[in-house]
Amino acid sequence: MTMAAHDDHHRDHAARRSGKLGAALAITFIYMFAEAIGGWLTNSLALIADAGHMLTDGAAIALTLASFWFAARPATARKTFGFYRIEILAAFINGITLVLLSIWVIYEAVMRWSAPPQVLGLELTVVAVGGLVVNIIAAFLLHSGHKHDLNMRGAFLHVVGDMLGSIAAIIAGLMIVLFGALWADPLCSIVISAIIIVGAWRLVAESVNVLLEGTPRHIDLAVVESVIRETEGVGGVHDLHVWTISSGIYALSAHISHNERVAHSNLLASVRERLHDEFAIDHLTIQMETMSRETEAVYLCETGTRCFEPAKQH
Repeated sequence: MTMAAHDDHHRDHAARRSGKLGAALAITFIYMFAEAIGGWLTNSLALIADAGHMLTDGAAIALTLASFWFAARPATARKTFGFYRIEILAAFINGITLVLLSIWVIYEAVMRWSAPPQVLGLELTVVAVGGLVVNIIAAFLLHSGHKHDLNMRGAFLHVVGDMLGSIAAIIAGLMIVLFGALWADPLCSIVISAIIIVGAWRLVAESVNVLLEGTPRHIDLAVVESVIRETEGVGGVHDLHVWTISSGIYALSAHISHNERVAHSNLLASVRERLHDEFAIDHLTIQMETMSRETEAVYLCETGTRCFEPAKQH
């Protein structure tokens, strides 16, 4: 697949995702205000924390939408790969925001633990149930793209964190109504924040790996080298690198040595086809190098083709 075809496919995909993100953004912001008011009226930290998560959800989704707009812009002479990496930056910021917000909620919960304030349990439960419904709808809208798109995963994790926060708020409200357990409010806030931190930290780690041009997590570099070496005509591989341009777009560069009887174009086509079929790698920068007679002799002997002594120079 050519770079232009990749660009067209990426823009079409971004347009479809943008519609779902826009709908999720609208319902998230609307109910965020309802939860914030409800948290203030009921004096519930769990509900206020959930409203805070909804605020970061809205910001995360808006940031994701903006990143899609930038990513859809064509490449320039100064940005030859376009603006795909803005998606990764947005995912990184989303993850950091989630971690910081969760730490703040844990701190507030600990401060409340020794002397939990009075909380209106029934009202808390009703508002939290509404928040759960909104989060389920938003999660459904974002679910289809979160597995293969790092930025969509960031937005999806925000919404899932909110969903778990709503469940925690419902549990806290029910415990307050049924048992008068005011400590349930800060306890549920701490538990849900810890869960969110784990998922957010993974998102940050994956984003950093992309920004550092690390090998994609699902690709084994040794296997890639083995596949290239097994291609007929290849004598050796060195300076092999595989990295992620953006979610679902991978690039590879390598030096491949081959014997003189193999045509560059045919060998390159074979290598390109195998890398596409087995690893979905389409952006290739491969330098072809003709093996010396000494190197070719070793290659032929190792592969069992035939062994001979390299010609002596006179």
